[in-house]
Amino acid sequence: MKRSWKIFALVGLMFMSAGVMAGAQLGGLIKGGLIVVAVDKFGGQINNALNSLMDSRHVAYQGATKVVPILSLGKGGYAGAVQVAGPKYAVDKVKAVVQLETDFHGLGGVRLRALIPVSTKSATNIRRVNGVGVSAIIDFKL
Repeated sequence: MKRSWKIFALVGLMFMSAGVMAGAQLGGLIKGGLIVVAVDKFGGQINNALNSLMDSRHVAYQGATKVVPILSLGKGGYAGAVQVAGPKYAVDKVKAVVQLETDFHGLGGVRLRALIPVSTKSATNIRRVNGVGVSAIIDFKL
C-alpha cells in the first residue's frame, strides 16, 4: 500500500512539474494571442493616434497607413505591433509583419532584425507585400 502511494505521489509531482513548465509557455502564448486580438480590435484607433502624433510634428505620411501585429521568428517569441505605410492597394493586403532576427558577430555583436509586411498572419507561409514599409513600432507593456 505504501509503495502504490509513493508511485501515485511521484506521478502527480511529474504532472504538476510538466504543468508548471507548460503553464509558462502557455502564458506567453496567451499574452501574444491577446496582443494580436487587441491590435485587431484597436488597430484603427492606434493608427489614428500615431497619425495625429506625426501630423503634430509635421512628419505625417501622405499615403495609407495601418496598424498590424508583429509575428517574431528567431530568438524567442515576441508580440507587438507596427504601423505600415504605402499605397492603399498594398497596405490593404497587409495582415501582419514578420520579424526575422539573428546576430551578426562580424562587427562585434550586432543584432539584425528584418521587418517584412506579409499578406497572412501565418509565420510559416510568408508572402511579402511589396511597396509597403514599416513607419512606426508599437510596444506593449506586459
